[in-house]
Amino acid sequence: MAGSEVLKTLLYTINTLLQQEKYKAALAVLKGFRNGAVYGAKIRAPHALVMTFLFRSGSLQSKLKAIAQATYTHSRNLAYFVFSYKGLLALQKYIQGKSLQSHSFLAACLGGWLVFGDNNHINSQINMYLLSRILFALCQLAVEKGYIPKPKSDPFPLFAMLVWGIVLWLFEYHPHTLQPSLQSSMNYLYHDSNTWHDLSDFLIYNKPRI
Repeated sequence: MAGSEVLKTLLYTINTLLQQEKYKAALAVLKGFRNGAVYGAKIRAPHALVMTFLFRSGSLQSKLKAIAQATYTHSRNLAYFVFSYKGLLALQKYIQGKSLQSHSFLAACLGGWLVFGDNNHINSQINMYLLSRILFALCQLAVEKGYIPKPKSDPFPLFAMLVWGIVLWLFEYHPHTLQPSLQSSMNYLYHDSNTWHDLSDFLIYNKPRI
């Protein structure tokens, strides 16, 4: 009974603390760290699981280790970035007494340099994913601001044409320039489909079973 009362008191104290407005900025930084860790694990674990078992050779133990390492790295980096970004935002607002658009840019620049500046395959995938999104967003913003005229027809077909044309040209003639995971996917799709020996590796398996 005593233990239950202590737990209730502890929970009440924590919940009371969480409602204090004066601690909101600091608590938001901590929750941002939590959300970054959880979100990073949620999106990396299934991706790493599929890609590892599809394209990676080796023992089951080595595959599971690779999945765990990729998930941990993505989760950790995203948690660190959210923590640093929100912390720097709060610091700038405290110093200047108000929020400015430049605060977001500067905080993210510094956080990106500190956390995602290390050139590894996890960071490379994340940075390139964001690059594609911001190019789309900047084009849309440029149209909204009147910097470029609004297209008379949907430019997406032209965009798709150029993207696929360029990436397959690079894959066929300059594959070393592409990210390893993209190379693996394209090898599976375009080169592995050129080889078979019988029905088993023509229809059922990609390569002969040893």
